[in-house]
Amino acid sequence: MSRRRETRAALLFISPWIIGFLVFTAWPIIYSAYLSLTDYDVINDPNYVGFENYEELFRDPDVGLALSNTFYFTIIQVPLYVIVSLALALLLDKAGRASGFFRTAFFLPKMTPPVAVGILLLLLFNGQSGLINEALGWFGVDGPAWTTDPDWVKPGLILMSLWSVGSSVIILLAALRNVPQELYDSARVDGAGWWKTTMRITVPMISGALFFIFIVNTIAGFQTFTEAYTAYFGSGNTTYSNDAALFYVIYLFRQAFEFLNMGYASAMAWLLFVIIMIFTAIQIKVSRRFVYYEGEQR
Repeated sequence: MSRRRETRAALLFISPWIIGFLVFTAWPIIYSAYLSLTDYDVINDPNYVGFENYEELFRDPDVGLALSNTFYFTIIQVPLYVIVSLALALLLDKAGRASGFFRTAFFLPKMTPPVAVGILLLLLFNGQSGLINEALGWFGVDGPAWTTDPDWVKPGLILMSLWSVGSSVIILLAALRNVPQELYDSARVDGAGWWKTTMRITVPMISGALFFIFIVNTIAGFQTFTEAYTAYFGSGNTTYSNDAALFYVIYLFRQAFEFLNMGYASAMAWLLFVIIMIFTAIQIKVSRRFVYYEGEQR
């Protein structure tokens, strides 16, 4: 009897979350699956068309362009993001009493609204008067046209994404603080240098945190939207190389809310869901060989 009472009490306490999940997450997912099988322009009632939207995905050249841009961005940005986060966390781990200040300094950019980051990108990476090219000029380097040259649009977006590494740095710093000091003492006794100690002790011991950051940022990379849309589409300036910044979610958004092809956009959303699931499953499978969890029996 007491167990039933506890179960009812628990369900009562979590009922706001359950209701919110069903109304704002589960139902939209189910309804979007239905809309993906229809021709729906938001104004008129949905018209069932079967799998025509999915067939159109494979004929639409802009879908291929958007996917290639998204894969390019994700494949380069995610490893670079993880490497920079780890490097900063290792430096911060040696900061001593100043680590509190630097933790705050690294995390503050994460609080910047993504729209502001998109505008900041145009200011920093402007080919004529941007701060990045001015800094390169101090070293005699003629900076590229980051925002107008199609070959440099995505590299500029990748570099700008490193603005928000602060949260990952904090996570990795916490993981570093949990590595047993005895392991480092033993390595020093054996004559191991910094590089070998980092690769043989530090990285394996924090591999769980690294894997978490890697998988979360991979998902975020496939869904990148706000900064690129603000910089290259939201301004309405056609002088920028929009095709080079046409990421998959941007094209999905435009189909849904600019062209009102809501059924086609729903099909695009489900294709993205399948892609993310496949990549996540691969990462989880690979992680079983490389990720160490304390207390896990192997």
